[in-house]
Amino acid sequence: MTRDGEGGEGRRSTLRELKRGALELVVLQLLAPGEAYGYEIVSAVTARSRGALEITDGTLYPLLYRLEKAGFVATRWETPERGAPRKYYRLTPAGREELAMLGREWAAFSKAMGRLLRDQEGR
Repeated sequence: MTRDGEGGEGRRSTLRELKRGALELVVLQLLAPGEAYGYEIVSAVTARSRGALEITDGTLYPLLYRLEKAGFVATRWETPERGAPRKYYRLTPAGREELAMLGREWAAFSKAMGRLLRDQEGR
């Protein structure tokens, strides 16, 4: 493997793919304590990751739609006295099962990557 592809767009693309792969787990985890609407989820991702993960509406809403279609989240609409109606998302029992499975998979992946990186440092 050469270093020519590192940096610039290659590195951003890899980081983007890692984030995309983890986003379903992140959103399900954020919904575990209770329901939230889109802007709350976007804000929570940025705040809880201390800015390391930032998502846009254009990334979040297609994911939420897929999670709803898969039966992992349920929705309800609420119209505040002032402002636009908000669509709230919450985990379903199937979503809690999916969260647990994804959490186990992520933990195994993270542990394996940690071992590989430590082994690499020991060379």
